[in-house]
Amino acid sequence: MSKGILYRIAGPVVVAKGIKPRMYDVCRVGNENLMGEVIQIEGEKTIIQVYEDTSGIKPGEPVVNTSEPLKVELGPGMLGNIYDGIQRPLPVLIKQMGDFIKRGVDAPGLDIGKKWEFKATAKKGEDVSGGSIVGEVEENPGIVHKILIFPNQKGRIDELKSGKFTVNEVIGKLDNGFELRLKHNWPVRLARPVSAKLKPEVPLITGQRVFDALFPLAKGGVAAIPGPFGAGKTVSQQQLAKWSDADIIVYVGCGERGNEMTEVLTEFPELTDPRSGRPLMNRTVLIANTSNMPVAAREASVYTGVTIAEYFRDMGYSVALMADSTSRWAEAMREISSRLEEMPGEEGYPAYLSTRLAQFYERAGRVIPLGTKKEGSVSIIGAVSPPGGDFSEPVTQSTLRVTKCFWALDAKLAQRRHFPSINWLTSYSLYSNALEPWHSKNVAPDWHSLAREIMGILQEEEKLLEIVQLVGSDALPDRQQLILQVARLIREVLLQQNAFHEIDTYCELRKTYLIMKSILHFSRLSSTALDGGMRVQQILTTKAKDRLSEVKFVKDHERLLDEINKQMEKELKV
Repeated sequence: MSKGILYRIAGPVVVAKGIKPRMYDVCRVGNENLMGEVIQIEGEKTIIQVYEDTSGIKPGEPVVNTSEPLKVELGPGMLGNIYDGIQRPLPVLIKQMGDFIKRGVDAPGLDIGKKWEFKATAKKGEDVSGGSIVGEVEENPGIVHKILIFPNQKGRIDELKSGKFTVNEVIGKLDNGFELRLKHNWPVRLARPVSAKLKPEVPLITGQRVFDALFPLAKGGVAAIPGPFGAGKTVSQQQLAKWSDADIIVYVGCGERGNEMTEVLTEFPELTDPRSGRPLMNRTVLIANTSNMPVAAREASVYTGVTIAEYFRDMGYSVALMADSTSRWAEAMREISSRLEEMPGEEGYPAYLSTRLAQFYERAGRVIPLGTKKEGSVSIIGAVSPPGGDFSEPVTQSTLRVTKCFWALDAKLAQRRHFPSINWLTSYSLYSNALEPWHSKNVAPDWHSLAREIMGILQEEEKLLEIVQLVGSDALPDRQQLILQVARLIREVLLQQNAFHEIDTYCELRKTYLIMKSILHFSRLSSTALDGGMRVQQILTTKAKDRLSEVKFVKDHERLLDEINKQMEKELKV
């Protein structure tokens, strides 16, 4: 450790003299031991971003370099926990100081007093390398936490014992003298190594019809949800966190409003996991960094989140990371950049904005982890909050360059109470073709042809609506009036979904497929009836099609759809 003194202070950015650190070393700043990270070195001056409020500290106070980068503690006890941006557990801090976090307070990321039941799966004399699994701990009911060898270690197991241990106690040794513990530390800015990256060929099933049917996301894929204020970004993110078929959820509330974060913190522990029937919080890690918390910790929070996600991926789990929102993260970078007096780029953001965003999203992927044959994945879903809903601003554009799935939220749809307010004309997914074999094998061979047909009808409707605004729908040819009717059914039955209804909040793939099929069945029957001489008004007033919206809210949907399809055939028989 080297000691120096404070030379200059500009908000969360301070300058120290007299220490000789490396980039990204963690330093302790001032008499209160505030935590900071080296972000620039200029000769004998070291520029540090401090993760806490710097008001009241003054030049001449001591600065200590720990010679270690910012690391997170990885081990049993993370699931169900709530951390701030630098992995300090908030429930522990509340006990120490009440509702407001004081400065200079530290707490370990994992509970160092709790004993875990460790069951060794590797044997003495076995050769192991980085990422090899040596044993298991049942962290939460039904969730097995696998204990991994540190990524850059390898050797032969000299000793390994089962029993009850805290995270800091030695559970075994390698022949090179390296001690094995239930936890290990990892630098947040360094991606964890993997054996191989795989193609994104398996979908992340979200239970939200508009995503699963029209704009699917692959496991290990990256998606962006940009949208203006009030369009439903946070609810969409929360729906994905609740219902997606990932094994582990990491939710990063990055610079969000306190009341939104409170909603997540109070609602998640009460939610039931649809797969296991246990509390959803059992498989969730929450990182809360609200907009009134120090700006520098916000910049670190997404790295903390993605490192935790990679750790669970290395155990062979599929992980979904929600970053809400990356715009606030970019704003934190902009603020620190201006304090560093760097040359601003577009709209004042630093010139390296797109590089940082790409580095973050590149840590997603479906992989074969080190030391095992079992695959794991990290899927990243980042919300973007463009000011005034302007998608041409730098954060949205830089995000679009690196994400292959774009779920654009529309304020006009939200005003019309169409939720989720995903604009089907501006959204897209580049994973559709890669996922086609999976859908054909596991859901239905014609899944993708139905989805393409539905998108075609919605695009046709958009062209017709321009004419309708001029002359009214009655002036349109009969066939075009039918297209408008089918498009309305697609919007109201397939694309709209009630996040707060106990049945409609989640829709399995089979149900989504049957709804698509029934809507297109009506389209074909009505087209045939029109050719057979039936008047268009008679087709538009049939009762069966209006019953399709009931399907969303019933459990026995297959029986009801069967009944509706028979009624449609009867009513449209020529």
